[in-house]
Amino acid sequence: MSDSTTPSTTEALGAVLDEHLRWIGQWQRAVFYRDGRGGERSSAPASFQAWCQAASRDDLLQQPAVQKLANLHEQMHRQARLILLKASSGELPTESEYEGVIGRFEEFMLHLRRMERAFAAAASGLDPLTGLRTRRGMGEALEREHNRYRRTGQPFCVALADIDKFKGINDSYGHDIGDRVLAATAAVISRGVRSFDEAFRMGGEEFLVCLKETGLDEGYAVIERLRVDLMRSPVVLPDGRVIPVTASFGLVEAVADLTVDDLVVCADRALYQAKNSGRNRVIRYGIDRPEPKAAVAKVGRG
Repeated sequence: MSDSTTPSTTEALGAVLDEHLRWIGQWQRAVFYRDGRGGERSSAPASFQAWCQAASRDDLLQQPAVQKLANLHEQMHRQARLILLKASSGELPTESEYEGVIGRFEEFMLHLRRMERAFAAAASGLDPLTGLRTRRGMGEALEREHNRYRRTGQPFCVALADIDKFKGINDSYGHDIGDRVLAATAAVISRGVRSFDEAFRMGGEEFLVCLKETGLDEGYAVIERLRVDLMRSPVVLPDGRVIPVTASFGLVEAVADLTVDDLVVCADRALYQAKNSGRNRVIRYGIDRPEPKAAVAKVGRG
């Protein structure tokens, strides 16, 4: 979801939630006690259309989560209207038909509440899944550290991390388990960095760590310890299955002729090298050399 979500979009989402809580009661009374009368005007609350219009202005309608919400809304109200038509002719819904609407309603409300929390977190600059800060605040934080480096000469490092074979985890276990792996990885990163360092979720399965007051040797020690901690922290599922998790890291130290954008690019190049050298390792930009091609097959990112 876009970090540029406007307050009007978030507020409109709250109105959708409140109006649907009222709607379900009105719909039930219309079906069971009023022969369907009064149900039509309550069968499609106007707030959702208003929210979609606001979401369209914020370029959110193409987001998968928003599309899922819209599909749930359409299915729920289509089923609800069919039952109102039956009630108007004196025919009560079957238990299966009634549970179909209630089930859609509960799923819609659950998804709606999740999205409301996600928008609130996005507005605060926090990633709702991992609790880490997002790209929204990352650039400012790196610029502050870079300015301090230029003033004082105090070194700092930037590390990029990418979960190894994350697409395979999603494909094998599903996106819900993938989200669990992301959250668990973020927790290991949060525990593993020092209290004055900063960690961010770049997006997808990629994270960035800013190591303050740190030269390359000390930064390498911190990130290598983090890599090992992650390797020793597999995700255990409720059914007892264990998912091993590793990550590859690219590390770079700030130097005078590199801008913040340059630092991120260099860290990304080192990360790419880590992936192509076998994954689950830390590569220092400009220091560590690629392994011989005969020894390691090219794997790319992933």
